[in-house]
This record gives sequence, C-alpha cells and structure tokens, in this order.
Amino acid sequence: MQSPDLIGSYEKRKFSSFRNPTIDILIWGRQRHHIPMLLEVDVTAAREAIDHQKQQGKHLSFTGWFVKCIAQAVSEHKAVHALRQGDQLIIFDDVDVTVIVERAVGSTDSHETLPMPYMIRQANQKSVADISSEIRAAQQHSVALGEVQINSTHAPWVTKLSTRVPKFLRDWFFWRPLFRNPFLFKRMMGTVSVTSLGMVGQRGMSWGIPIGIHPLIVSIGAIAKRPGVVHDQILIREYVGLTVLFDHDVIDGAPVARFIKRLSALVTQGFGLISASEELD
Repeated sequence: MQSPDLIGSYEKRKFSSFRNPTIDILIWGRQRHHIPMLLEVDVTAAREAIDHQKQQGKHLSFTGWFVKCIAQAVSEHKAVHALRQGDQLIIFDDVDVTVIVERAVGSTDSHETLPMPYMIRQANQKSVADISSEIRAAQQHSVALGEVQINSTHAPWVTKLSTRVPKFLRDWFFWRPLFRNPFLFKRMMGTVSVTSLGMVGQRGMSWGIPIGIHPLIVSIGAIAKRPGVVHDQILIREYVGLTVLFDHDVIDGAPVARFIKRLSALVTQGFGLISASEELD
C-alpha cells in the first residue's frame, strides 16, 4: 500500500536577484538602533477636505498630504533626520522623502511586483498638490526590466550587475561607503522614509513597524472610525494608526516627542489642504 502524497501540487519559480537590495536593507536596517513609537491621530478634517477636492475633480493624494505634513514637521525639528559622520552630525535643511511605490516589472506574461523607492526632493518646499502629482506620476512611470528604483540615475545593466554579485561585494562597494558618507546617503536615499499600508486592516486600525535604514521612518497604517472628544462632545471621528521610528544613535526621546507633537497637530488640522485648494482653483 502506497503512502498518500502529502505534498500536493506546487509551482516552482526562480528567485529574483532584484529582491537582493530589499534584503540588504532589511539586514542593514536590523543594525540600526531604531525606536518605534505607535500613535493614533485624528484625520477627520483632512479626509473631509480631500474628499471635497475630489468632488470638484481635484485629486489630492492622502499619502502625498501626509508626506507634506511630515516634511513640514521635520523642517521645524531638523535633528530628527540628522545623519552621523564620525563624531559629527550632519543636519540638513532640505527634507528629501522616499516613498515606496509598488510596481510590476517585466513582461505582461512574466512579471514580478516589487516595492520601488521614489524620492520627493525638497518635500518641505512643495505643496500637497505638487507632491500628489509626483506620486501619481511615479505610479504611472514605465519601469524597465532590471530597474529597482523609479527614475534611477543608473543604467539597468549596472543595477542588474549589482544585484547579482555576492553580498560581501555589495556591502564593500556600495553599502559601507553609503553609510560612511551622509551626503552620498542623502543624494541616493533621502533622509526620511514613508511607507503606507493603505487599506490593510480596513475594518480596524492597524500599525506597521517597518525595517529600514533612514534616520526617520514613518509608517502610515489603516484608518478606523471611533469615538473622539471634540469641544467636550463625543463624536465619531476617523483615526489613522501611525508608527514613527527614530534613530536613537543621533537623537533622544525629548526632541522626538516635540517633533511628534508638532506632526500630530499638523495632521489633525489638515495642514496644507486649504492652500492646496486655493492653488488648484
């Protein structure tokens, strides 16, 4: 009597070397001393303003607006995106924010979905409308097979070669020089990373705790309705789960708390949406 087949049917696929940069970031990110802080912030006013703009045919991105709020708060508390160089801290004025855009690469018959970084330069100086347009363009940007970053300055063959060499070579020729040079890091990676979980956990609030290499990482979770107190009245409000990770090597809890307080205030009041409305009229 033959034993039953406990495996069942399966599919075998080749592991893509283009996942190596993501794996590298996870490995290096584990070595950073990031401290996560989990928040819930009222986004009712902002959601209403964005919905009002959509009714008028003016589409603003919720993520784009959040990037604007983060960039503004960072520009007022610059130490949160500082980078270390030996015994010095480099504190930049411009806030370059990297957002993650999921894109399919390869042919129609054979493609793979990869999270690809797109950098919004000087996000603190741009409007919500400008940032929203950039993100929308990045989502529609054509991605050739072999690319792992939207609008990469490197030729696809260079990226392809770098993803296929052994890890110790990637570490030696790319990652170690990158971490030693904060100016190179900012130019290639930015100083702030923003990820969005979208509607994951759409029946309730959710938080993500990402792994990354930036000095400041913000993860935008799902939105949930729950009671809130407004002007001493209990009303149904919309709250978003927010995770802020900061590099404890370069900054302590007190200045981070001030940054978070300012960020929460900007988000709650719907910062930038009124000016964006006037700008689009």
